[in-house]
Amino acid sequence: MNSQRKPRVVVLGGGFGGLEAAFLLRMRLGDRAGITLISDQPTFLFKPNTIYVPFGLDPKSLLIDLHSATRHAGVELDVETVEGVDPRAGTVATTRRLLPYDHLVVATGAAMRPAEVPGLDEHANTIWTPQEMLRLRQSFERLLEDAWQGTLRRVLFLVPPGNRCSGPLYELVLMLDTWLRRRGAREAVDIAWTTYEGGYIQAFGPRLDRLVDGEFQRRGITGHRAEVVECVEPGRVRYTGGGTQPYDLLVSFPPYVAAMAYEGLPSDGRGFLATDLATRRVAGHRDVYAVGDAADFPVKQAFLALLQADAAAEQIAAEILGTTARAAFDPTSMCVMEQFDKATFAQVPLRLTGDTARPVEVRPDAAALYRVGSSPAWRLGKKLLGVYLPWRFGSGKPFHAGLPWRGMELGLNAMSRLMAA
Repeated sequence: MNSQRKPRVVVLGGGFGGLEAAFLLRMRLGDRAGITLISDQPTFLFKPNTIYVPFGLDPKSLLIDLHSATRHAGVELDVETVEGVDPRAGTVATTRRLLPYDHLVVATGAAMRPAEVPGLDEHANTIWTPQEMLRLRQSFERLLEDAWQGTLRRVLFLVPPGNRCSGPLYELVLMLDTWLRRRGAREAVDIAWTTYEGGYIQAFGPRLDRLVDGEFQRRGITGHRAEVVECVEPGRVRYTGGGTQPYDLLVSFPPYVAAMAYEGLPSDGRGFLATDLATRRVAGHRDVYAVGDAADFPVKQAFLALLQADAAAEQIAAEILGTTARAAFDPTSMCVMEQFDKATFAQVPLRLTGDTARPVEVRPDAAALYRVGSSPAWRLGKKLLGVYLPWRFGSGKPFHAGLPWRGMELGLNAMSRLMAA
């Protein structure tokens, strides 16, 4: 590295991991480094709240202008498409130029591959993009009209193998139940659920499984664990082992793959970049980091992406400043799951198992940090997070830093201790 110039940090991706890394680096480094964010979109989408779109929310309300956010942060923004990375030369190729870097953060996220399940793309309402959520809104509205007219309908929710973040689908099934009840239409709609997982939200352990099972029983939702989909046909899903489930409306969260492949960087069979767990460094490449959905941590979730981005940014900042990194990646998930009548909070310390069938588990040595609870009060927590994070990113600030986050964290911890199961 030329000591006469500022080091250059390039961040690929304008999602949770990319913005958190870029904004935290600017906070830690001040003007000691040049930071460039490359995004193929001029806006950031607050994707966790797209669950409200099928029930009437305008998805445009979930967008943040990246030009304004990066300008506040003093980060250079390039809205263009990445075509490749050359780790030997230390360059990123885009549609317009070849950009050198001293440190690179890859946060280009994941994509869905419904074609892995024959018939899923043709017959299911899938969830991932705002457009898919708008399509689901139309399906729910038709479902409601049919129910009001007395026509019985069956809705089947499906989690196939390869999905890495089933939480939003669990939110949608519980939200749909509440939504239909409030409109006097629940009795005409049969709701069923099947998942390949051995337990509901399997990655988050037995407490979530018990809680979801109780919610399904309370709401009259028929749930099936360990049902691996084989194919989807018109009006029917077939499973390995010979079982079938009928449907009038099928809602599914497809298998995940990396949104972009990087030749020259090690990855698994789905394109997720191989990393060191604590630092987020890409294996064999000291100056390249991968965070969030682009990386190989088995659970894909916004909060975990933020933690990974923090770890990578702290490593880079320490190298540039000649200090010790303040933090490493500690995979403790935190989420608030909407149900409309109440919400569920979960704080789950995780660890890797090395088992491809169940790649993560709840850390057995961290029982005091494993907290799960449901309450109408948690809906306020969900709303606060939905305001706080867009405000921070819109101001060019990282999520996990500063007095506002410390106040938010204290509040969440206090609520979780009081209302955890």
